[in-house]
Amino acid sequence: MGFDIEKASRAELRDIQDQRLEESVTAVYENVDLYRKRLDEAGLSPSTIDTTALTAVPFTTSADIRDEYPDGLFTVPTGDIQRVHTSSGTTGKPKIFGYTRDDLDTWSKIIARSLETSGFESQYTVLNPCKYGLVSGGLGWHDGLEQLGATVVPSATADMDRQIELIRDLTVDGLICFPSFALDLAGIIERQGGDPTELSISTITVGGEPTSQELRAEIAEAFDAVVTEHYGLSELFGAGIFTECEECQDGAHVWEDHFYPEIIDPRTDERVDDGEEGELVLTSLSKEAMPLLRYRTGDIATMTTDECACGRTHARISVTERMRNGISIDDTTVYPTEIESTFLTEPETAPYYRIDLQRTGQHDAINITIERKQGLDVDQSELADRLHERFLAELSLSVDEITIATPGTIDRTLGTKANRVYDNRE
Repeated sequence: MGFDIEKASRAELRDIQDQRLEESVTAVYENVDLYRKRLDEAGLSPSTIDTTALTAVPFTTSADIRDEYPDGLFTVPTGDIQRVHTSSGTTGKPKIFGYTRDDLDTWSKIIARSLETSGFESQYTVLNPCKYGLVSGGLGWHDGLEQLGATVVPSATADMDRQIELIRDLTVDGLICFPSFALDLAGIIERQGGDPTELSISTITVGGEPTSQELRAEIAEAFDAVVTEHYGLSELFGAGIFTECEECQDGAHVWEDHFYPEIIDPRTDERVDDGEEGELVLTSLSKEAMPLLRYRTGDIATMTTDECACGRTHARISVTERMRNGISIDDTTVYPTEIESTFLTEPETAPYYRIDLQRTGQHDAINITIERKQGLDVDQSELADRLHERFLAELSLSVDEITIATPGTIDRTLGTKANRVYDNRE
């Protein structure tokens, strides 16, 4: 029986990490001025850095990538770059990410491993509505699905009616999408008089948007399917680089032969213990064109290195939010997923909502609109009062106004990322 990297011992993983880390550090030290300068200033060299000494290495930030635009962080000649992707921002210069042929092959194998871990099988037909273009999602998933051996339906340009038709006619087994896409898909099918549970879809993986456990449960119930959550970051390859396992769905497995994860306290920059919340920091171990050392993701997460009940030994992370998504209301900071988790435990509510922020004198006003579920007789005033009390008790959040809206009030995203927060404060 061959070596199973997914069930390697911690010592075996550490040996692989130390070897690959030295290769990554050597590549950036010899080819990237920014890293050479920072490592020299810290008194470090490739031969002195292993996983036990990594905390001495300065962090890499999103600003560093933008400052080195377009190719200042590339470790190979531009002639060896086979593809570039960019960040999804619409203002200012984007972040550029380069890939060699080996990088693309490595990435597709990582995604295939993630897909298999999530329950996707080689004989599956999989709908891939993710956009194909400068952002890495669509093409990354496509390559990974082909690496797995699955049949890919690249449906990004199709409208929702066409997507539903393809699912039915091609007997689609799997779906990769934003959570909001899955909800919209189920809602349209129901409004057309259909039942999403009668479709052939058995396996769904969602990502790209902050997602609460309660929202995932809504999707799983809507389709009667296994729903896992994946994690992707273009700075570290792109889509699908970590995933929950089908068996446990208890944190996303970090493939530690390709990435070295840390959780730090963003206030002190010091590592925190297993299970404690902090900022996720990642180091590339197998990226050829643009390896990054200690990249601060801006994601709030917890991590455990305990072996998963599925038998996999790689660390697991649970990403709760992006730091930049925090909503500051007077002296309180709250995240949309916390609001979502709170109201979705009320059986009368549907997973569609919007948060409106306004400045009123010296006060930040927050108004929340939440749709009620279709077909339920709801005392809207009583439900709003109940939610007022729960937001205050559970989140220390005093909401100025809660509106319980009729089904269909909130705009549907129909394939684009859901925008839940509308900040009208000056």
